[in-house]
Amino acid sequence: MHDNPLTVDVPLGPFEGTPVTVHSAKGRNAKLHTTTDCSQLRTAAVTEARVLLHTATVGRLCAQCWSWGPWTRPGSGLGVFLRALGGGGLLSQLQRYDGPDEDVDWDSGEASAAAGLLRLVTADQEDDEDDEVPEEDARRDAEWLQDRVFDRWRAAAQSLHQAESTAAVFPWLKDWAKPKLTAKKHHLEELLHQAALFVDPTGLLAGAAAAGMSEPDLPVSDPAFGALGKSAEIAKGLAALWRGWQHEAARSGNGSTRPSYVVANLMHGIRSNRKGYDQTREAAELLVASWTEHMRTVVATADPTPTRLVKVTLSEIKERTPHRPEHGFLHDIDSWTLGVLLTHLTDADWRRRTLTLRVPALIADRLLTKSWPLSCEPVRDGTEPGNSHAHNPTSHLQPGVFDDAPVLERRPVTVEHLRALRAFAPDADRLFIVFSTSGGAEVLPLTVIEKRLADGWQGVIVAGASDLPAGLIKPWAERIGARPETGTSLWPQPVLDADDPRFGAELGLEYGEPRAAWLAFDDRDRERNLRLLAIARGVHDLRILDGGRDRDDHSRTMPSAVWHGLLAEETLDLEPFEAATGGRWRRGSGIPLGVLTDVQIYTTNANPRIQGKGHSPLCRHSNERGVADDDDLLTPADLLGREDLDHHWCSKCGGYAVRRLTNTQLSYYRAAHRLHEIAQDLDSERGGHEHLDLEETTEQLRELADWRPPGQDSWYTSGSRRWRRIVRDLQDKTEAARRHDTP
Repeated sequence: MHDNPLTVDVPLGPFEGTPVTVHSAKGRNAKLHTTTDCSQLRTAAVTEARVLLHTATVGRLCAQCWSWGPWTRPGSGLGVFLRALGGGGLLSQLQRYDGPDEDVDWDSGEASAAAGLLRLVTADQEDDEDDEVPEEDARRDAEWLQDRVFDRWRAAAQSLHQAESTAAVFPWLKDWAKPKLTAKKHHLEELLHQAALFVDPTGLLAGAAAAGMSEPDLPVSDPAFGALGKSAEIAKGLAALWRGWQHEAARSGNGSTRPSYVVANLMHGIRSNRKGYDQTREAAELLVASWTEHMRTVVATADPTPTRLVKVTLSEIKERTPHRPEHGFLHDIDSWTLGVLLTHLTDADWRRRTLTLRVPALIADRLLTKSWPLSCEPVRDGTEPGNSHAHNPTSHLQPGVFDDAPVLERRPVTVEHLRALRAFAPDADRLFIVFSTSGGAEVLPLTVIEKRLADGWQGVIVAGASDLPAGLIKPWAERIGARPETGTSLWPQPVLDADDPRFGAELGLEYGEPRAAWLAFDDRDRERNLRLLAIARGVHDLRILDGGRDRDDHSRTMPSAVWHGLLAEETLDLEPFEAATGGRWRRGSGIPLGVLTDVQIYTTNANPRIQGKGHSPLCRHSNERGVADDDDLLTPADLLGREDLDHHWCSKCGGYAVRRLTNTQLSYYRAAHRLHEIAQDLDSERGGHEHLDLEETTEQLRELADWRPPGQDSWYTSGSRRWRRIVRDLQDKTEAARRHDTP
């Protein structure tokens, strides 16, 4: 991973003197290690120390530990800096593509000879095996060399871009890196000259001319095309022939259109012995030849002099994923575009991915109209594009931006800081406690912070999930314990008896904790999930945690296990809170929602009649993606009285997920269900009270009359008055029933 060790000549800048924890054997000159598990630490007498990071410390670093680390947390300022240097970072890039590679077996003379051979080769050579074998082999060797030269130029340009981009983030590296960057630029220029030998400037004009041609009138009624079928089939086939020819001619960097290839596509699927086959093929070849001749006429009348300046911006490099190779930058451009860059490049700012081209008018017109995946714009008034990026010292990463300094000394975070975090520490925290004078303390994902910064927000990062005190997290994880062995039930079955103290537990906070921990892949992820769960509990609206989606539509901010810790899969039973009207078997008790008023309910769609069925953010139909910023937020009051839940919401998940209830909310939910059951038992329309133990019911009502939030001495709201009135009414019914049963 880290092929280039940190050496004493690399400036540490503001991070010099940062305390780091190291392990070593006894001895003044013993190597310093980041972990006691290092295979190079071959002693049982290991000492641990906090040392300051400076040149003397760097000289004693264990090369293996430097390679695999980490010396500090990746999300800290020092961690980001070391990540930027190591791996495929700056130290590696500065030693790559800085001169001819001994493994590359060509020189400028060989490249020139190969390019000359390819210019002489035509696509319609005679098929004479005895004469063509040597020439065919030579052509293949020349094409192989061409591909090697192009690939090396692309790789060298990307390496220079990465090196310059990294060095710019840490300005104290500028003077140290300058000679190495200069060597890389010189080698890139050499490769550019070699690669340009393989490009035919006239072919570039031909490609631009072909791309600018409008679809001609197609000879649909010509009987020569009868082998294609009826008129509609002829029209479809000739339109496809035109598109294929234009695509082929426009993408080619040497003006070759391979007419036999596009005609073969037209005739594919038609038997060669079909009547009119040869006539149709000949007519198609003549048609393609006429288009090619028109293209050459346009080229002949066009001015080949490069007179127009075009500014080109390359797309950002997209890292390789399991589903797609690395792309962006110079990876996705076709042969024509590559040829234009190689032939007409006059200036390049590789760090900002900005190139300046001086091109003929015909090529400029194509770049400015059909430039994907490039972003092209004209340079007005013949002036070279300048550097519009002002120097901003506060944007450079330094101690105090993340957790390298006390909170009192934190520096305001900028977009550049977050870009550095994404680029060099992709596995660092994505959820932070932040503070601003405008919003106070908040919990925000990285993407939301970036959006706010773009709108002028100013704030500091207080802590990420990995900064939470281990003294709180580790005992919590130990209390939850390890995941039970396979074959045992992870989750207890819901209890239906409201008098059971476990009733409704599946909706509570405590029930979500083992889900966040036990659904993790390993112990390290288990602690990470609990840290994320703890920090996310402080978010007022979970929709703000939407940090985007990956290819599988899963949340980038938090793993699915943490969402299961925040949200309950089970739906609420709101019958106790419904109006005391209805049928015999479905009647509420009119109990006030009380502390349940603010319970949050998330659904993908709150109006299923218009947009289709609503689902829980944890439902398989929504890919268990977690809460998204465009989900709907409801409360229990919104659900009361709705008649579309069973018919228009998902039957698998119930249509929504409930944010887990606090201890107070869960206590009230249980008490409301106990009160509702008593009300049902005392309802004369449901059979009366014959089966009740009236003494026990009286005691239960006395207990429920005194319900208050746990830890509080009183509970007095409009809901509490209604609660007590319902209890008194039930107490009166109980007393009346006792008098009725007394002889």
